[in-house]
This record gives sequence, structure tokens and C-alpha cells, in this order.
Amino acid sequence: MQPKPLILIVGPTAVGKTELAIQLAEKLNGEIISADSRLFYRGMDIGTAKPTQMEQGRVPHYLIDIVNPDETLSLAVFQEKAKEFIADIHMRGRLPFLVGGTGQYIRAVTQGWQPPEVIADERLRSELERMKEEKGTNWLHDKLSILDPQSAEKIDGRNVRRTIRALEVILSTGRKFSEQRGQIDSPYQLITIGLTRPRAELYQRVDERIEQMFSNGFVEEVKGLLARGYSPALPSMSAIGYRECVRVVQGELTIEQAKVEMRRATRIFVRRQANWFKESDAGIIWFKVKDGVTTEIEKTIRRLVDF
Repeated sequence: MQPKPLILIVGPTAVGKTELAIQLAEKLNGEIISADSRLFYRGMDIGTAKPTQMEQGRVPHYLIDIVNPDETLSLAVFQEKAKEFIADIHMRGRLPFLVGGTGQYIRAVTQGWQPPEVIADERLRSELERMKEEKGTNWLHDKLSILDPQSAEKIDGRNVRRTIRALEVILSTGRKFSEQRGQIDSPYQLITIGLTRPRAELYQRVDERIEQMFSNGFVEEVKGLLARGYSPALPSMSAIGYRECVRVVQGELTIEQAKVEMRRATRIFVRRQANWFKESDAGIIWFKVKDGVTTEIEKTIRRLVDF
């Protein structure tokens, strides 16, 4: 039996995935499942560039605002929920779009990734936490780079939780973290649309987005999160933008200094995203974002999907 279609919209931060995906879903009887891990959290709207209520009202969206900032959504739970929504969308005769820039979440759905089944070693984890406090986060990530360069390339050096988890798996099993993800053939007819812009144009859009965040009340959003008791040490609050804005609220940075830090960190993140979705990947159909590109992509999807 012919597998049912799943449209992937991938590309770096600020390339324009949100608006283009909505336009395509409107034209193609589609619904959108978010694969952006930053959009899971309630109350974290401005700093994540979350689709507005008006945008979400144009077509159905799923896996947005599903946990509080102090809750964790594991890769396995995301995978299960995404598959359930995809099946439901297919059952209703509509076209599912999986949209986002978080590579591991997309691969978990499309390639059936399974996280390594290693029971947490609290003593080892505590020791790694102690080493982080003693030698710094960079030291941990440098250690991961030596033991498993492929994992280190794909894990943000500031993402302490994932860095420690990778090291925990490696040191517990003696095998590279990157080699332990189970994978199966995709159950879907995957059509992967990659969006790209010239790097200078992309960075300009990043800078404009950061300016807009502060104009829209980003500092007030972070103050509200802290006032509700959410700790700055939470993984959700360590995301790019939030960690810098927390320091503004705490008086450690000015807003202009925070913007500089956010621009620098986002540029690094954009380069890291390129490790997940390479322009040389034959499985991705790349489009440069420009006037008329939505129509081009719509025609491509209609050609490949049996409506």
C-alpha cells in the first residue's frame, strides 16, 4: 500500500518557515504539527517567535503550548504525540505538515529514531554536574567533542542537559551517543521542502526579529515568568534569548548588550542547524525564499502527492 504523505518544512531560524507553511496548508487542505521544541512551552511566546493566535487560527496547529516551562517533553513522548496527530489528520483526509528547525525532533518522527535505552546513572550525572560547576559548560562540551565529534557538532554547547545526557550514555556504555539511536524506514511518503536565504539576508532577519521581540515586550514576558516562580536554571529558560533577557532583568546586562549576545548565539545556532539539514542532501528539495516561492512549492507538492 502506498504510504501516506507527510510534508516537511525545514530550514534555519528566521528563514520564513511559519508564514510559508501556513500559506501552503491553506492552499493544500493541510494542518500543521510543530517540530520546534521551543514552541512547546506555555507563556513563552515572544522570545520563541511563536505563531500568533491569528496565524494559528488560519489553519489548525498542534504541539504548541502543551507543557509549562518547568515541565519536560521527552523526545519519545513528542514522537508518539506527533504520530498520533499525523494519523488523525490523514484519517480526516487532510495533508499533514511537520514544520520546524529542531532536527532531532523531525528525525524522531520521519526516521523513527529511538533514544538510547540507558537507565539514568545518578552518581555519574552528579559527577558531570560537579565538573560543570568546577570547570564550566564549555569543558563538558569539549569533552564530548573528543569522545563523539558527531554528537558534539549537533548539540549546542550551552545545552547542558543534552551534553550531560550524551556523556552519560557514552561513559555508561562505552559507545558513541551518535551510534545508539535506533532507526527504521519511514512509514510516510516524505516530501521534504528546505527553505534557504543568503546568509547575510538571514542574519539581517535574525537581527530584525530580535529588535521586534524587545519592542513587543520580551522583557515583560520574562519578568512575568520569573514572577510565577519559574527558575532561570530551567532548561526552557536557558534557550537563546531567555537566558540573556533573564540577565537583563537581574541587572547583569543592558538590553543592548543582551541583543548583541542574542545575535551572536543565534548565528552559532543557525550554523548548527545546517548540520541537520544540508543543502547537499538529495532528500531535500531546496527553495530560495523569494516572491512567488509559495506557488513554486505548491506545484511541486501537487506533482508529488496524489490528491
